[in-house]
Amino acid sequence: MAGATLLGSLAGCASSAQADQSTGGTTSSGGSYKDGTYTKNGSYASPGGQETISVQLTLKSNVVTAVTVKTVTADPTATAYEARFISGIQGVVVGKKLDALNVSRVAGSSLTSQGFNAAVEAIKADAKA
Repeated sequence: MAGATLLGSLAGCASSAQADQSTGGTTSSGGSYKDGTYTKNGSYASPGGQETISVQLTLKSNVVTAVTVKTVTADPTATAYEARFISGIQGVVVGKKLDALNVSRVAGSSLTSQGFNAAVEAIKADAKA
């Protein structure tokens, strides 16, 4: 039974090679943010355990002008999904208002977005004007 659960969990991450991406909605009350570069870690649960990514956002006039995501801790399967996420995230968030970010899936990776969104919330708190 555990194998079926693991397979079901991994199937939630698998997708076609095309980039499935979603931004929209807000998870905070919104507001004004200080220009600058901010880095925070975000964690998420995967079938292999707890994973952590590092997210760096550069903000100018409340808009994301640059993004960098790096693996901090991950099992080999999660690392592969994170690599896919990292390869597609720039096209999803650069040019978007910080308050509009709510990523659900990038390049077939759906769990990594949970860690990304957690890091974005922490960045919002730090960048609040």
